[in-house]
Amino acid sequence: MLTKKKKLSKREIKEDKLVTFYYNAYNYFMENKNRLGMYAGGLAIVVLAIYFYLNNKASNNEIAGTQLARVISLYDAGSYLEAIEGRQGTNIVGLKQIVSEHGSTNNGEIAKIYLANAYQMLGKVEEAFEYYEDYGGNNPTFKATSIAGQAGYYAYKKDYEKAADFYLKASRVSKENVLNPDYMLKAAVNYIEAGNKEDAKNLLEIIRKDYQTSTAFRDVDRYLTLTN
Repeated sequence: MLTKKKKLSKREIKEDKLVTFYYNAYNYFMENKNRLGMYAGGLAIVVLAIYFYLNNKASNNEIAGTQLARVISLYDAGSYLEAIEGRQGTNIVGLKQIVSEHGSTNNGEIAKIYLANAYQMLGKVEEAFEYYEDYGGNNPTFKATSIAGQAGYYAYKKDYEKAADFYLKASRVSKENVLNPDYMLKAAVNYIEAGNKEDAKNLLEIIRKDYQTSTAFRDVDRYLTLTN
């Protein structure tokens, strides 16, 4: 006489699949252990290399963060050259050295923006552009700053169309950036300089409609008269 087959619970199904997977994996290893042994040493080396790389990068990022925290007071005080070079005889390392030694870390990427800004404030536009362009971090505020910094460089070179495009790009990195209307205004100004009055007018109208509480809003009407 046939008996009714017992229905397995979800737990039993999971356990059965786990047992099946274990025996399949075990059998595969036993059948191929000689061939797999050839790769085990190389795989271990790769795993160790990745482990030490990540640990080293985390350590470098922490060092860069500590050094950045120390030098930022010089930057905030307007001592831009000293912020770039550091203060001899103290533990204050300059932004240039931080970027040189730890530029690939998150804090090193942030240091690039401060270094670029410091060069910009000293009128060293070529050096500033180099570090604005080199920024590779994922912080949206600093990313927008790097793009806007490049835009300023192109405006300085009188490549107004390109400057406008970069300012516009900076304004679109993040919707939450409070500097977006300022970037848009600068884009409009550069479009006017480039003779592209239509794009300039469109941007100014957006500022007038959507950013009425911004400082950029105050200059909209003045620049709109130049687009007619």
